[in-house]
Order: sequence, then C-alpha cells, then structure tokens
Amino acid sequence: MTPQLSELAEEWRKARLLYPLYAALAREFVIELPPCGDLEAEIDAPPQESVEAAQQWLLDMDDRIQVHQLRQFLQTTSLTSDEGLRTLLAHHLGKQQRSDSDRDKVDFLLVQYFSHCAPSRLEDADVDLDYVAQVLEPVLGSFELSIPDWLKPLDEVLQAASDCAKLSDLLGSGILEKGRKLKVGCGEDFFQPTAMVAFTRFSFLMRRVFFRLLHQDLNAIVDGLRQLEQRGVRSLDCRRAQFSADEPTSRLRMICQSWKVMFHAEYSSGQPLRMLVDMRSVVDSALARTAKSPGKPAPAAPRAKAAAAKATAQGPEIVEFEVSSGSSDWEQDGAGQKTDPDGNA
Repeated sequence: MTPQLSELAEEWRKARLLYPLYAALAREFVIELPPCGDLEAEIDAPPQESVEAAQQWLLDMDDRIQVHQLRQFLQTTSLTSDEGLRTLLAHHLGKQQRSDSDRDKVDFLLVQYFSHCAPSRLEDADVDLDYVAQVLEPVLGSFELSIPDWLKPLDEVLQAASDCAKLSDLLGSGILEKGRKLKVGCGEDFFQPTAMVAFTRFSFLMRRVFFRLLHQDLNAIVDGLRQLEQRGVRSLDCRRAQFSADEPTSRLRMICQSWKVMFHAEYSSGQPLRMLVDMRSVVDSALARTAKSPGKPAPAAPRAKAAAAKATAQGPEIVEFEVSSGSSDWEQDGAGQKTDPDGNA
C-alpha cells in the first residue's frame, strides 16, 4: 500500500469500528440522521469519497450526541471494548476544532477507559498520577509528567469531598461545581496530556467518593428503618421526600431495596437520588426524636429472633450494600440541573 492508501484503510477501519456504537446511540435516543450507506454495506475497500463521507457522518453525529447520552449509553451497553474506547477517544482527540461538548466527552471517555482497564480492587491510595498515566499511555502516549500549579487545586477539592460524611454534604457544598469550574477554566489547556491525566484521576476518585456516600446513605436508611420499627414506629411523614404524610416503614424498606438495584447500575437518574437524600434526613430526624421518647418496642418475629441469635453467634452483621469499584454518574438534581460527580454538565 502507498502511504495514502494505508491511511485511508486505517481511517475506514476506525469508522467501521465506531459505526455500530453510533448507530445504536441514534436508535436509543432517536437521533434523526440518515444511516451511512457504505458503512451499512460494510464495504472492505471503499474509494476515498466513501471514507470522507463516513468521517463526515461521524462528525454530524457528534454534533447531535449530548454528553449525558454518551455517558448513559456507554455505561449500559455491551458493545464497548478496550479497542472501541481507544478508537472513540482518538476520534475526539484528533479533531482540529474541539467544542466544550468535545472536552466533556473526552473527560468522560478517559475516566471510562481508565475504569475499564484498572483492576476492580484498586485502592484509592494506588491511584496516583504515575499510575493513571501508565494506564492511559495507549491513548495519550508517553510524555513527561509535570503537574503545573493551576492543576494543584484538584487535590484540595478531592480532600474536601472525602471529608463529607453524607451525600447531602457533598451535594450542598458546591464541591462538584468547583471541579467543573477548574475544567472549564483551563480552556484548551485541558487537552495537554498532563492535564488529562490529572483530571482523569480527579474524576475517578470523585466518582468513588460520590458512590461511597450514596451507598452509605442507603445503608443508613435501611438500618434506621429497622431501629424505628424496633421502637414501635410503623409510619413516617415523608412529604419532604415526595412520599405521603403517613408512609408505612415496610413500604419504605421496599423502596430502598429498589433503589439499591437502581443505583447499582452504571447509570442513575437524579430524581430518585434527591429523594434518597431527603429520605435520609427524614429517617435521621425520626431516630433523634424517638431516641428521646422511645415507644414500646415491637415484639420480634420468630424468624427475626433466630436471625438475631445467629448474628450474635457469628459476630458483626454483614454490610448490606457495598460500594462496587465501578462508577456511575448522577444526571440531575431536584431542580433539573444536569451534573455528575465528574464535574461535567
């Protein structure tokens, strides 16, 4: 092959690899763009005009795909692979002109690729800049890692997030917005390899903090409902969390179980998240109130007595819902403002 033919063949290979992802995205989100005929036909050796038409089709799709759609799709589809994510990243990084949307997509794709390649049991302390750069080397290449001063506030934001005791602390503190401002404020410097490594580490660890707090809140609600029932409480005023003024605790426990399934997925919507935060507040308030004037404890059922005896014999109770190393994003707060723990809009 001549160099030009070799380059065309490589571009065509990449386009054929990306086309199933983009076509599936178009179907899922009803993006109205006619399919690319030559890519549909899976031609092996197309002319230059077909390669250029395929590249333009991908760019037209990029203009229509929103970052939250890409995030939701890639975190729920089985169509992605290491090679697919690398190709998608190379596609966005190779653009001559990049928009704010391209920056947010690259930011998400870098974290997604890192999460895909990193070991599932990776400890937070092991996620240093050198390790992140090593994992991202197939995408960003090798380079000298020297962190400029304008990136150092990322560690301060991470520390502030780690100090949060509850999810409401994180959401109400403006920490997520600080991370967002750092990304937006650096402009085109975001695409420097060192900056992309630093932001990938930041977003990956921020996701972990976010979901660790989320799952802690879920466990606290379930444990709190159990304690309230032991104190004779059978219903709660949950209007603050958009439920009824006399919501049975048994139904609340069922709702929490459904939330556990929902938030265990790689993608979660924001309205249930806001309800969860408010439910934690309702349960905490009820626990404080009943601790001062507890009601008559409800008699334990035979099965509950047996379980309690078994737990006493075996030691501490097993945590009901652990945080998986996989991460996901929350899309909207209660006011409909789109955001996520990575700090993207």
